[in-house]
Amino acid sequence: QVQLAESGGGLVQPGGSLRLSCTVSGSILSIGTMTWYRQAPGKQRELVALITRGGTTHYADSVKGRFAISGDNAKNTVYLQMNSLKPEDTAVYYCNTNWAGLTIWGQGTQVTVSS
Repeated sequence: QVQLAESGGGLVQPGGSLRLSCTVSGSILSIGTMTWYRQAPGKQRELVALITRGGTTHYADSVKGRFAISGDNAKNTVYLQMNSLKPEDTAVYYCNTNWAGLTIWGQGTQVTVSS
């Protein structure tokens, strides 16, 4: 079994920064791509960024140049560094992976960008 736990959300002013963490526990040896999603009120969940086991990254157009995804294998943690935050980045952020044919989600962490 694999569990994901997000942390690092909070309230930040426009233009500010936050770093989200997603810590993986359990049977981690077979973990592949890790993905960050977000869901704003009244909107569908959308992909924000992903990182493959080999380190290849991909970003949504809306966050390119502002967000950066990275992984620390020693800490079993994936990070999402978010800079130049905008009010439209306000959402619950989730990390996600696939393991043994299952889609695993964390509980989410709230990010609110407001003055």
